[in-house]
This record gives sequence, structure tokens and C-alpha cells, in this order.
Amino acid sequence: MGSFAHRIPHLDKMVHFIFYLVMVVTGFFALKDYFAHRYRLSKILLAIVIFSIIYGMIIEVLQNTVTLNRQGDFLDALANSLGAFVGMFLTRSLIYKDRSLK
Repeated sequence: MGSFAHRIPHLDKMVHFIFYLVMVVTGFFALKDYFAHRYRLSKILLAIVIFSIIYGMIIEVLQNTVTLNRQGDFLDALANSLGAFVGMFLTRSLIYKDRSLK
């Protein structure tokens, strides 16, 4: 019998999804004040999402080609990307809900 985490199906994908969702939301709120005087908030958010997706893909490719004990996984990259997109939509809803963020 394995640990509790090993008994949850697709836990790894859920962790990837949640990590990238949180990365986009926190990344936006960490950088918005720094870049807001030069760029619209929607462009800042889009740049963070694109960076997150590309970063996730690069990490998966490197795991598949460089490391010996890890494998890249297309489904991990997909979970990363979906988490980034959901993070974008969540952030947009927070921006438009709180007019002071505009």
C-alpha cells in the first residue's frame, strides 16, 4: 500500500495545474505596479501567461532530454498551460471586479 498521495489519480497533473494558476495570479499582482505606467494591465497579464506557458514547455523538454532520472510529459505541459489560462481568467475577473486595480 502506497502513501496517500499515490492513491489520488492524476495528482501530479492537478499540482501542475494549480502551480501555474497560482504563478500567473501572483506574478501579475507582483509585477502590475512596476509595469502599469508603461503597459496596459491586459498586456502585462498576457505576457505573464505566455512566459508561463513557454517556461513550462521548456522545463518539460529539458526533463526529457537533459536529466537522467526524470521524463518530460506532454500532459504535464498541457496541465501547466491550462493552469496558466485559468489563472489569466481568474486574474481578469479580479481586475474587473475591483475597479481600483485598473
